[in-house]
Amino acid sequence: MEVALILYLLLTMATAIRLLVYGARPTKTLAWLLAIFALPVSGILLYLAFGRNRKKNKFFKLKKTKAVSEYLAKVETYYENAHIEAPVSVKDHIKLVKAITKSSSSIPLMGNRLTPLKDGPLTFDTIFDAIETAEKFIHIQYYIFEEGELADRFLSILERKAREGVQVHFIYDGVGSRALSKKYIASLKRAGIKVYGFLPMRLGSLLSSINYRNHRKIVIVDGLIAFTGGINVSDKYIKGDPALGVWHDMHLQLEGPIVNGLQAVFAVDWSFVSSTDDMLTPKYLSTPPDMGNSVAQIIASGPDSDFAAIHHLYFSIINMAKKYVYITNPYIIPGDALMEALRVAALGGVDIRLLVPEASDSAVVKWGVRSYFEDLLEVGAKIFLFQDGFLHSKVIVCDDQVTTIGTANLDIRSFEQNYEVNVLVYEREFSEKLRDDFLEDCKKSIQVDYQEYLKRPKMDRLKEGMAKVFSPVL
Repeated sequence: MEVALILYLLLTMATAIRLLVYGARPTKTLAWLLAIFALPVSGILLYLAFGRNRKKNKFFKLKKTKAVSEYLAKVETYYENAHIEAPVSVKDHIKLVKAITKSSSSIPLMGNRLTPLKDGPLTFDTIFDAIETAEKFIHIQYYIFEEGELADRFLSILERKAREGVQVHFIYDGVGSRALSKKYIASLKRAGIKVYGFLPMRLGSLLSSINYRNHRKIVIVDGLIAFTGGINVSDKYIKGDPALGVWHDMHLQLEGPIVNGLQAVFAVDWSFVSSTDDMLTPKYLSTPPDMGNSVAQIIASGPDSDFAAIHHLYFSIINMAKKYVYITNPYIIPGDALMEALRVAALGGVDIRLLVPEASDSAVVKWGVRSYFEDLLEVGAKIFLFQDGFLHSKVIVCDDQVTTIGTANLDIRSFEQNYEVNVLVYEREFSEKLRDDFLEDCKKSIQVDYQEYLKRPKMDRLKEGMAKVFSPVL
């Protein structure tokens, strides 16, 4: 018994020292120290599962091959000369460009055609049409891939394309797609499709990996056309959900050089899951031809990233706004920095509007989101509750100038624990289109009245307070 106690005390001290050396924010470090010392054994287990700073203790580090080194040198050169090399639409936002270039190692690319795809039916019809044209390769990656009508259509098309000699690479998240059956995966493999789960749930690595998920949604066809955004593979996008109704979401079709940026994100994830570098070759990373006039930039981030690039993206957009920032997101749990940025912008006269679903797929998240309403309404921000089904889009539009669409929610999980990818678009016409779409959705929604919200029941306030405590891990 004494030996066990001594070993436990040594483990506790070692964990505490590790936390002090590698911890992130002081408040977070203090909270974990209290948990470790106040909760025998379970405090250490919780820290190992949810608290480790993966920016210091990475799951995966990309090999510095010649090609990777050359690309990073190109990024650094662009960063130093952005004020000279950038097109006019980008020069107007040079601070944003440089911040994202530095934090995400990704540069803005010209010559793109970008098409927003709203909701499941249009998105999947467009994706399936693109896959039908594949002649060389198809790359697919989803956080949630659920069996059903859509999954059956994917399987049928992918099996046929594989028989035609098209290479198919498929990544699914080990937790988000945990219900994906062994039978379905075996069918993919029998067709010659290469399939990997991202950090699958295994007993030996469960504590170290369960909290870090790949939330990306990516489809790439022949390096010429790609898709990303908020939509997972689930029949609720075409048939609705008994509890929440129809799921509404925004996806994006990309054509042009920007496809190569998304392919690079997939290639890195493939290297992680497969332990090979065969995706990091010119065969898959050749630059597509110009297809339009849009300038766009890929922003990928995750627990392995040196910087929280998507957090930087959202923070920078809010701070640079002069007229308005319109945010559509189901999970707005911003944390201190973004919350203060939103409040300061609203106090400075910027039109801050948030569009969130009235119903939620998680009661804790619902009250966590609402715990920020009063402080935002107090400074003049406008909040709209979408009622026509469940709104799952992740879109920010600013000043008719820049728009970001992607997989990242506006919460700590997306900024620190999840692997995410967003597209930043520098284009007036595109931004105006998404602005108008936002305003149309607001017409279908109920605006939250500040004075009425102050009268909400004390039980609601209690639920908000309790949910806010858990907001760092939601």
